[in-house]
Amino acid sequence: MVILSVGFVIYDRLGGNNPVGIELIEAQPPTLSGKTFKGQPQNPELGKTFQSIETLLSLHPGKKIHTIYFQEPGGKLDTLEVFVGLDLPFAPSDLETMAFSESRYLLATIQGNKWVMPSPNSIKELLQKEAQSKNLELSGIFIDRITSESEVQVIAPVK
Repeated sequence: MVILSVGFVIYDRLGGNNPVGIELIEAQPPTLSGKTFKGQPQNPELGKTFQSIETLLSLHPGKKIHTIYFQEPGGKLDTLEVFVGLDLPFAPSDLETMAFSESRYLLATIQGNKWVMPSPNSIKELLQKEAQSKNLELSGIFIDRITSESEVQVIAPVK
């Protein structure tokens, strides 16, 4: 019983019980400039994709890395498709631009240590429940924005 109590206190102090804030934003989701990787998760090109965007981030202080997982792998040999980018309105020539036509989005803010943050699927479920409660229809795209070591935001455009 003592071990469970200590475990709960640690979990709580790391932010495991922090509520997820969800709000409706009346604005277009940010235009993103980045690269898409499609392949197996252990492919070295995946790391190079993230590194190239991290390098670009160092040239644009104040911008944030955004990821969109179009296809998540079930295992190491399954295919992953992810877009990694920055919120830049104009893409350098070697990057793709991802713009969104939606005029509003749900924004979920998750705070806590990365070890105790809720899973991406549970955040998607929360966003879908919130959309249903407000009679909104989501586009099906979920954009993860890493704002700091202890905060992640998920942008869900509304159709």
